[in-house]
Amino acid sequence: AIDEYKPLDATTNPSLILAAAQMPAYQKLVDDAVAYGKKLGGSEEEQIKNASDKLFVLFGAEILKRIPGRVSTEVDARLSFDKEGMIQRARRLIDLYKEAGIGKDRILIKLSSTWEGIQAGRVLEAEYGIHCNMTLLFSFAQAVACAEAGVTLISPFVGRILDWYVANGDKKTYEPSEDPGVKSVTKIYNYYKKFGYKTIVMGASFRNTGQIKALTGCDYLTISPKLLAELSKEHVKLTPTLSVKEAQACDLEKIHLDEKAFRWHHNEDQMAVEKLSDGIRKFAADAVKLERMLKVDVVSHSSHG
Repeated sequence: AIDEYKPLDATTNPSLILAAAQMPAYQKLVDDAVAYGKKLGGSEEEQIKNASDKLFVLFGAEILKRIPGRVSTEVDARLSFDKEGMIQRARRLIDLYKEAGIGKDRILIKLSSTWEGIQAGRVLEAEYGIHCNMTLLFSFAQAVACAEAGVTLISPFVGRILDWYVANGDKKTYEPSEDPGVKSVTKIYNYYKKFGYKTIVMGASFRNTGQIKALTGCDYLTISPKLLAELSKEHVKLTPTLSVKEAQACDLEKIHLDEKAFRWHHNEDQMAVEKLSDGIRKFAADAVKLERMLKVDVVSHSSHG
């Protein structure tokens, strides 16, 4: 799909890596990751963790051969509330990329947009020059805190916000401009541009092409191959719906969020609270599944001596 659509950047997450790791085409990467884990030794648990990190990096390295820009690699979602743990794991991933001959300028480290994740992003950016992509971002409070932390990029979700409103409200369909996910990203984009934040807004998680077209003009969008295929069949001229000029004219007020204010504002948004915790659980569950898969390989390798 990357060869076909030639994107600038590419992003991965634990669920996508888990799916790819089960495909025969990528068995060699899995074998290499397992061999790496064994080589480093240590307890079975350490071997699996090392193999898992290595697998994420091997996939990232393969993707980087095919794109001019950056690949996003996610830190284990089970560390979502552990600031130091996330910093350590991010640095480890960057070291693994370095071993593979890939510099940190081509990597975005993905972190959950919890308070701890955002503060880990702040440290990684300021102290280590490691670029971060804040994921699982659903609330305006999360976006404000990310801007204040000075991270490279945020991935505000669109489709998962729509999913929540469809599941929890009476309204089952929305016009693209009224779509709650589209409105969320529009507000974030306008806020960032109005107040001159450098953080890139990369709309993510789309359910239909209408959502994508309604965000024309956004800094970046990350779009699945399926939706890219649908878009490629359309031949209409799109006018940007988002622009720096319009953003600067909007009436948003600048706010500052310390931890207490962040937790309060985020908690006021029921959708965001539920989708953030749900997203972390799902990514963590897929990380566990991936480890189970690698464990089978680690154990079978050791029994063969």
